[in-house]
Amino acid sequence: MSERLRTALVALVVLLAGIPAWAQTDPALDRVTFKEAVRRATERNPTVAEAAQAILRAEALLDAAKSVFRPRLYGDVSTTILDAARGFGGNITQPRTQYSFAGTVTYPFLAAEGWARKNQVADQVEIARISAEETRRQVALTTGQAYLAVIAAERNRDIALRNRDTARALADYSRARLDAGQGSRLNHVRSSQELASAEGLIHVAELAVQQAQEALGVATFSETPLDASGDPDIEPAVPPSEGDAWLIRRPDVRVFTAQLQAADRVVRDTWKSWLPEGTAYFTPQYVTPAGFFAPAKTWQAFFQLQIPIFDGTIGATKRVRIADRETAKARLDAVRLEARSEVRLAQESVARNLQIVAAGREAAANALEALRITEIAYKAGATTNIEVVQAQQTARNSELAAALAEDRLRQARLDLLVALGQFP
Repeated sequence: MSERLRTALVALVVLLAGIPAWAQTDPALDRVTFKEAVRRATERNPTVAEAAQAILRAEALLDAAKSVFRPRLYGDVSTTILDAARGFGGNITQPRTQYSFAGTVTYPFLAAEGWARKNQVADQVEIARISAEETRRQVALTTGQAYLAVIAAERNRDIALRNRDTARALADYSRARLDAGQGSRLNHVRSSQELASAEGLIHVAELAVQQAQEALGVATFSETPLDASGDPDIEPAVPPSEGDAWLIRRPDVRVFTAQLQAADRVVRDTWKSWLPEGTAYFTPQYVTPAGFFAPAKTWQAFFQLQIPIFDGTIGATKRVRIADRETAKARLDAVRLEARSEVRLAQESVARNLQIVAAGREAAANALEALRITEIAYKAGATTNIEVVQAQQTARNSELAAALAEDRLRQARLDLLVALGQFP
């Protein structure tokens, strides 16, 4: 290996060692829009799949409850073997070996409690479907918040990068003045300290970006972290109508409403436990060889009516059902109260954050202008770099405050959509 090649390899190793780890290894991440991230999450998240399976389970239970309206058919095959044939007068009344083939059809022609149970299970199917919508809403909300976190982290990183560039320019200028014998070492040390602080803030911001991207990947059930593709296209909320008609759009309110209606149906159906139950049986039979007194082909019909006279558990069962209904009513009242509070707070948050964003943007613009003027004055020798460092810190803080206000505004708009039941 030549000396020139060896020197080049050493220089390459040193160069790579000086590059941060995230800049060396980070591949290009998959970028998704806000709507695409929500769609992926609601399609892939295991919690949504579990909710879908809960619907299938409830439908299977409903199909089982509907069996009360269908007849039941079962067969019976038997063989009877005696030690010897039975008979008298040379006639065989009972053969030694006899085969019997029979079938029985039953049908509950009167089953009020079973019919009521079918409607009760149908209520559970509806609850499972609405619960799946609520699960999708929670998954979509988590994903939306993760997306907004990525946007916020990346904007903070951009601010840190701009601040680093400004600090580097100031450090280079103070170094040049020091080398030319026109500046002081104190100014150079101050500028270098500000540059080092800015470099540290970049690493903090980069770590926050990576954490947010990982969270977005987990929310969408992706194998790798995801990056946000532009600002979220959050649609403006439609103002709520008069009264509480808008509440029915919220899946959580609909779930608790359905649970209350289901519990009320169960209470109202308690009296049907006192109704008689009637069942009809029909059994055709074929016996071979036939006996002397019994023909080979026979059938019989049987009707049974069971009338409950006393059941000490019905009263206690009704009290339990009433308690369940009152509990469901209390839960519904609580979620309605919470929903109204969420809407009021979200509306106020949107209005306030709009004003905060406007003030923050104006403050950031003025701080940047002040920094520019201070830098000009410093280069002209009219001030020291203390004022420049202070102006840099003020500008950075103003930009961060403005970015934070914009993040809160986006979050407030998303919260308003969620509170009104308009997301996803």
